[in-house]
Amino acid sequence: MPAPIKPQQVHLYMQTKQSGSSQETAAAKAGISTRTAHRIDSGTHRPQRGRPHDWKTREDPLDGLWELELEPMLEREPRLEATTLFETLQENHPGQYDDKIRTVQRRTAKWKAAHGKPKEVMFKIQHHPGEMGQSDFTQLKGFSVTVQGEAFHHILYHYRLSYSGWQYVQVIQGGESFIGLSQGLQNALSACGGVPKTHRTDSLSAAYRNTGGRNPS
Repeated sequence: MPAPIKPQQVHLYMQTKQSGSSQETAAAKAGISTRTAHRIDSGTHRPQRGRPHDWKTREDPLDGLWELELEPMLEREPRLEATTLFETLQENHPGQYDDKIRTVQRRTAKWKAAHGKPKEVMFKIQHHPGEMGQSDFTQLKGFSVTVQGEAFHHILYHYRLSYSGWQYVQVIQGGESFIGLSQGLQNALSACGGVPKTHRTDSLSAAYRNTGGRNPS
């Protein structure tokens, strides 16, 4: 007795035919005979009726939460790791999926393999003449300065024009201070003969704290 034709085979045959393949090719791909293929095409094929589908198919261990919650997170931020997704799952559904870390890891790896690594975002920085000047304090390493045998406590104020690279350096006695920043900047602007459109100090504490290089009492 020939093996019964499964509905999946019929579906594969019809799908292959619709893609432009011949009857013989589609039948071979679906694993059926050309006689069965002819019956399918003519509408006379009658699938064998087996016993009712009363057994359980494999359930989704994540109950559809991968598609609803976790996959959208990866789509927004592809660099997320499986551990982060699993912790989010635990936080949103306490005690329900604590043993599903391996499932999350497999699906994350599969998703990243299919979608590839995230592209790095790079922004080209362009500077224009007279646009920006930058101030900073720095210390010379590997050198010590003494005055009459005693260590001279000082720091260097450093100013630079972003476009041309022109630089100015001034010795400031003591540590970082607003006074030292103000004096160094005024002298630098005077030396370069102009004032840029913007002045940048980044996280320079002296730009907003006038402590004279000492912690406030």
